[in-house]
Amino acid sequence: MDQIEQLGAMAQQLGCAYSFHEPMSRHTTFRIGGPADLFVSAGSRECLSQMARRANELEVPYLVIGNGSNMLVSDSGIRGMVIALTGEFNEITLPQPQQVRCGAGAPLSALCTFALEHSLSGAEFLWGIPGTAGGAAFMNAGAYGGEMKDVLFSCEHMTHDGEFGVLTGEALELSYRHSAYSYNQSAILFLNLQLCAGDQEEIRAKMNDLIGRRRSKQPLEMPSAGSVFKRPPDHFAGTLIEQCGLKGQSVGGAAVSSKHAGFIVNQGDATCEDVLRLISVIQSTVFKQTGVELECEIRKIGQ
Repeated sequence: MDQIEQLGAMAQQLGCAYSFHEPMSRHTTFRIGGPADLFVSAGSRECLSQMARRANELEVPYLVIGNGSNMLVSDSGIRGMVIALTGEFNEITLPQPQQVRCGAGAPLSALCTFALEHSLSGAEFLWGIPGTAGGAAFMNAGAYGGEMKDVLFSCEHMTHDGEFGVLTGEALELSYRHSAYSYNQSAILFLNLQLCAGDQEEIRAKMNDLIGRRRSKQPLEMPSAGSVFKRPPDHFAGTLIEQCGLKGQSVGGAAVSSKHAGFIVNQGDATCEDVLRLISVIQSTVFKQTGVELECEIRKIGQ
């Protein structure tokens, strides 16, 4: 029995759903990506920790994901094990008034709805972002004048060795599209957010306004990984790309969105290679015409 089969047997022992050679195109919002050697759904801290520890013992690399909203996975897939957060990692609770504890696997839509139901304000800017709470903390997601750093005061995590820990306050190192988790190899499991009491109808009106703006400006109806590039100093990436005449430009099945040039969309059969080639065309064209270097925001995963 090889290492991957041993990990599959352990997942079965722990009662975790698992599959071999699982297409990652089923688990990313881009709908792109070749097979992971082993894909495991971990619904508890015990399952997650034991799978991580066993993977380390067997020297099998592993990756913990949410809904794959900011990922571009290689066409050849991911060697090793991918662990998706499910079960308790989707739960959202109110341990204290105005303090929300949110599982990293919970969709941001669920977090916003929970806050609305409890008349809590501060998370409205997240409404309409198609990611999970863990991903939002990982990259300090922000939009329409709000950022995770405005509301996030601590994250509970698992280190790469399978140990549990917490980062609080400044230790989170939250800055533009960055957190301590950008480099520390720990997996975010729960977020603790400080919101404030608000009027439910005002919160609902703000959420409706923001989703209306998103739908009118962003290609939410097509598979994508969100904004492809970080905002360059004194510029907006989408504006630069549009000014360079790249709106609608395509390579294979990947295209610059005709609705918002900061997005690359999968027109149905895009490959990772298509997206990477299109990113290269965009970067070289924008640099040639404007002198501005565009830096990727999406994470490239796999071989």
